[in-house]
Amino acid sequence: MKNEKTGIQVISRAASILRVLRDAKSGLSLGKIAEQVSLPRSTVQRITSALADEKFVVTDVQGGGLRLGPEFSSLSAADQYNIVEHCRLLLTELTQKTGETTDLAVMRGIGMVFLDQVPGTHRLTTVSRVGEVFPLTTTANGKACLASLDEKDALKLINNEWERNGVDGDLPTFLKELANVRRHGLAYDLDEHATGISAIGFAFHDWDGGLHAISVPVPSTRFESMRDLVEGALRDTAANIERTFS
Repeated sequence: MKNEKTGIQVISRAASILRVLRDAKSGLSLGKIAEQVSLPRSTVQRITSALADEKFVVTDVQGGGLRLGPEFSSLSAADQYNIVEHCRLLLTELTQKTGETTDLAVMRGIGMVFLDQVPGTHRLTTVSRVGEVFPLTTTANGKACLASLDEKDALKLINNEWERNGVDGDLPTFLKELANVRRHGLAYDLDEHATGISAIGFAFHDWDGGLHAISVPVPSTRFESMRDLVEGALRDTAANIERTFS
C-alpha cells in the first residue's frame, strides 16, 4: 500500500511539473519549477530527469531551461486533430466567402505552428506548409495570440523574439497595436512577415485553454480591395468559434 501511495504521489508531482512547463512561454530552470510546484529542487531534478529520459521534457536550446518535449506533443495530437476537425468546415466556408486561403495555427512556445490550411480559389494565392512555424510579432495570427495574453506574458515573448532576431522594435507602438487588437478583435500583418503578403486574423482558446488563431493571408496587390469582405467573414467565423468553444 505504501509503494502504491508513493507511486501515485510521483505521478501527481510529475503532472504538476508538466502543467507548469505547459503554461510557461519559454524554458524554466529547476529552481523556477520547484518554486512554482512547491517542491524541493532535488525532487524536481529527479522527476524531470525521468521525464527527460522518456522525452516528455527537453532542454530549451534558447535559454537552457526545461520545456515540454516531443513525446508530450505527440500525446496531445488527438486533441489537436479534434481542433482541426472542428475548424475545417469554418475554414472552408471562409475560403468560399472570400476566395482567399485560410489558415489555422496554434501558439506553441515561441511561435505559431500551422495546423491546417484551405487553399484559395484565386489564380494568385498564398500557401504555407502545415507544420511550419511562424513568428509572433510580424504575423496576424501571432499578434492576435499575443493580444490574448496577459501583458506581462506578452512582453516576455515580444522581447524574446526581438532579441533573438536582432530587432530594434518600437515597443510602445507595438503595445498600442495589440491594444487595438483587443478592442476590435482582429490583428493585421501588412507586408511585415513576407513582402507582398498581408493578412488578417483572430485568436481563440480551445476547450483546454490552448491558444489558436484563424487567419486569411492575401496578396498585398489586392488586399485593400478584399479587406472589408475578409474582415466581415472573419468576424462571422469568430462568432461561430465562440459558440463552439464557449
